[in-house]
Amino acid sequence: MSALTLALSIFGVMLALMVVRVPIAVAMFAAGTYGYLYQVGLPPFLNNLNGLAFARFASYDLSVIPLFILMGNFATQGGISKALFQFASVLMARFKGGLAMAAVGASAAFGAICGSSIATAATITSVALPEMKRHGYSGRLATGTLAAGGTLGILIPPSVPLVIYAILTEQNIAKLFAAATIPGIIAMLGYMIAIAIYVRVSPGHAPDHDGVDLPKMSLQALMGVLPLAIVFLVVFGGIYGGLFTPTEGAGVGVACTFVAALLKGELTLHKVKLCFLSTAAASAMIFMIFIGADMMNTALALTQVPGQLASVIQGWDVSPYMVVAGILIFYVVLGAVMDELSMILLTIPIFFPVIMGLDFGMSQEHTAIWFGIMVLMTVGFGLLAPPVGLNVYVVNGLAKDVPIVESYKGVMPFLASDVVRTTLLLLFPPISLWLVQFVG
Repeated sequence: MSALTLALSIFGVMLALMVVRVPIAVAMFAAGTYGYLYQVGLPPFLNNLNGLAFARFASYDLSVIPLFILMGNFATQGGISKALFQFASVLMARFKGGLAMAAVGASAAFGAICGSSIATAATITSVALPEMKRHGYSGRLATGTLAAGGTLGILIPPSVPLVIYAILTEQNIAKLFAAATIPGIIAMLGYMIAIAIYVRVSPGHAPDHDGVDLPKMSLQALMGVLPLAIVFLVVFGGIYGGLFTPTEGAGVGVACTFVAALLKGELTLHKVKLCFLSTAAASAMIFMIFIGADMMNTALALTQVPGQLASVIQGWDVSPYMVVAGILIFYVVLGAVMDELSMILLTIPIFFPVIMGLDFGMSQEHTAIWFGIMVLMTVGFGLLAPPVGLNVYVVNGLAKDVPIVESYKGVMPFLASDVVRTTLLLLFPPISLWLVQFVG
């Protein structure tokens, strides 16, 4: 069997297992085991297996993942999401479609202390969906907005997928967070513009006025988000002020968010237990995917196909930006069958050497950071686009009276916004890299 045929058969085994609903971590591990055993036999495989888990999990940087997840869980269980939505509603009340825009703004703010797309979508949906229905928003617009807003959970730093990218490529986490800030804000504003256009082009999906009592709500809403603002300033101010590392910042963020949730009076002992259990489950799932991806990537590396692919692409007489565009299109397609973490863990070891071998007129570090942001922006497509669209399924599961087809129709304006944003960031890398220059 040729190296290329073997590499394709490894992917085939993984996809076949996924079709029969085998968990993605197990599917990748099994496919990698098959490829490894085929090439080197049982004794080298067992020797590699002996140190695989330790080699991966001995990394200190990995501790930032459960810390940011726990930070988001404290915010969820502590009722902070409700305060965010109320404050955003006050700000956007004057606009048609204001509550939908408020849901996007609240998702972005919640993403600044969460780092998970699904958690952001589920949390903001539980708060915003009843209010949007009460004010006369259609199920299509409401669920589409909340599913799209959830993707801001990974686009606005801190971002768990971005942390994983940083670990895989050995890049500075703080610089990647800085690079993601402006694209994340552009994503939020793009979604708000998409809502403003949609409610005018398709009347009847939103009321003319949401009827929020501004004088009554303003002070109350402002006080509700004050603890969150303090947490954000402490964590990111400390990281970029040089007081602590991103991992230490995550620990400080957990402590601050816990105190903020306690002050709101909604965090009971039972909810604290739920926070830790949910964090443990999510972290275990991510780390299992790490192990599966490591095994599969090792098997693919033995075939030498990734290196051959890099050499072939570098020999093509095409623009490096066209290569990146092709990779991003591949991510959109792959997002139909895989979640964002699995995609990054599986593909970055293959694509990253290819990108680093191309000349974009930037330093190696800036190229690595910019490509990371492009990948982050693109994996969000898979969270919205049919036939899977994990965020759509999560939100639609909470809006049981809305047909799934309506939810998919609702995300189409936001996918159009994603296309515009991704094209802009692809053609103009300095947009992503401008803040990086201020990070030491």
